[in-house]
Amino acid sequence: MPQATQNKEQIEQRVTDALVEFGEERENITPGARFEDLEVDSLDLVELAQIVEDEYGVELADADLDKMETVGDVVELIASRTA
Repeated sequence: MPQATQNKEQIEQRVTDALVEFGEERENITPGARFEDLEVDSLDLVELAQIVEDEYGVELADADLDKMETVGDVVELIASRTA
């Protein structure tokens, strides 16, 4: 089980790094941070989905993106699909 925790931490770090690349302040990015509050728009989410697909082989459909409200939602989804 520690492997999954490690992966989740790595995934969270990568998602955080991507959001920083999009212009968000690192200290504002937490698992509970809502994309709406972070001013992450749908274009950013599409770009994030592309990063996730390229790096983890996990495809995030529009329906998945529509359900994601927080950074933690993305991390959990990626972790569940890479497990």
